[in-house]
Amino acid sequence: MISSGRVSLLTQAAALHRHITRQPANWRRCHELSCREFSQSSVLASQSSQKPSKHVIFSGIQPTGIPHLGNYLGALSNWVKLQKSAEPDDVLLFSIVGWHALTLSQDPVSLRSARDDMLAVILATGIDPTRSILFHQDHNLHHTELCWILNCLTPMGKLRRMTTWKSRLAASRNANSEDDVDESLLNAGLFTYPVLQAADVLVYRATHVPVGEDQRQHIELIRDLADIFNRTFKNHGKPPVFPLPVYVDTPSKRILSLKDPSSKMSKSSPDTASRILLTDTASQIKSKIRAAVTDSMQGITYDPVSRPGTSNLLTILAACTDNNVTEVAKLYANKGHGHLKSDVADAVEELLKAPRAEFEKIRHEKAFLEDVARKGASQAMQYSGATMDEVRKRIGLA
Repeated sequence: MISSGRVSLLTQAAALHRHITRQPANWRRCHELSCREFSQSSVLASQSSQKPSKHVIFSGIQPTGIPHLGNYLGALSNWVKLQKSAEPDDVLLFSIVGWHALTLSQDPVSLRSARDDMLAVILATGIDPTRSILFHQDHNLHHTELCWILNCLTPMGKLRRMTTWKSRLAASRNANSEDDVDESLLNAGLFTYPVLQAADVLVYRATHVPVGEDQRQHIELIRDLADIFNRTFKNHGKPPVFPLPVYVDTPSKRILSLKDPSSKMSKSSPDTASRILLTDTASQIKSKIRAAVTDSMQGITYDPVSRPGTSNLLTILAACTDNNVTEVAKLYANKGHGHLKSDVADAVEELLKAPRAEFEKIRHEKAFLEDVARKGASQAMQYSGATMDEVRKRIGLA
C-alpha cells in the first residue's frame, strides 16, 4: 500500500476573515520550496501492496481559452500543491492536451493562441518547468500511436458506457440539460476520446492521476485497458507493461455559474458575467460577484439544493481560503448577501492577483514559452519512448 503521508492536495488555511497571504509560487522559485510528505487520505486505491520507488503523476488540461475560477480551483492550484508536496524522486507530468480540444469544433487561429496562453497560465500559477515536466500533448506522437493500439483492444460496450461526451456537447451548445443532446451530434473522436485519455496516462506508465469526480469513470476505463493489454500481451518472466493507475481525488468543490447556479461555470456561456477569468481585474471581479444570483431569504446558510446561488458563493469563498464550507457558512449565519459578496470578491482577488500579474508578464515572451514547451516535450518523450519500445515488442511490431 502507499505509505501514510503520501498524497495530500489540501492543507488547512488560516482563519477566514484574515486575508490569505499565501500566493501562488512564481515558477522561477518553485524548485526552492521544500517537499512535503504525501497523505494517504486522498488516495482511493492502490495497484499493489508494495510501496513503489516513485510515483509518476500525470494530468492534462485543454487549451480552450483563459481559464476561469473553476479551472483554477479544480485543476491548476492542485497541480501546484502536488508539485510542492511531491517527493524528490516523484515524476510529475502536466500536459496541454490539444488533441482533446479537437473533439469539438475549433477555430485554428484561436486554438493556436489558446495553446500559448494556457502554457503561460500554467507557469504563472506556479508550475516550475525545472521540477515538473510541462509540455504540449501534440508535440509527442507516442500518445496517438498508443491510442490506436488501445483502440484495437477497447470493447465498444465499454465506450458506450462512457457518458461524459454528453456533458461536453451540452456545455459546448449551452444546452440546459444533457437530455438536449443526442448521438446525431456525436463524432468518432469525441466518442473515443477516453481511449486517447488512457494513452495519455499509460504512455508514461503513470501511477497516479489527479482528476475531478466527473472523470472517475474514465480512470476506471484506463485501469481496464491497462489490464487488458497486460493480460493479452503478457511475457512470462517479465513484469506487466502498465501499472494500474490510481485515481486521486481533487477535493475542490464544483464551481457553478454566477448567473445560473444550476450549471457549472463555463467559458462557453454567452453571458460573460457568469464566470470569473484569471485575467479579470479587481473591479471586474467585484462587479461580477455583486451581480451573482442568490435569493431573497434572510441569513446565510449552506444548502446547495434550496439555495444554490448562495451556496455557490460560500463554496467559492471556502475554496479560495482553504476552509471547510460548512464552517464558513456559520460565520455568515447572521449576515446578509452584501457582506458575503464583498468578502467573496476580496478573497477571489487575493487568490488571483499574483498569477494574473505573472501571466501578463510572460504571455508575450514567445521565445521563452517555445523553449519551455520544447524542453518539456523532450523530457516527456524520454519516458514515453521507453514505454513504446516495450509495447511494440509485446505486440509484434518490433
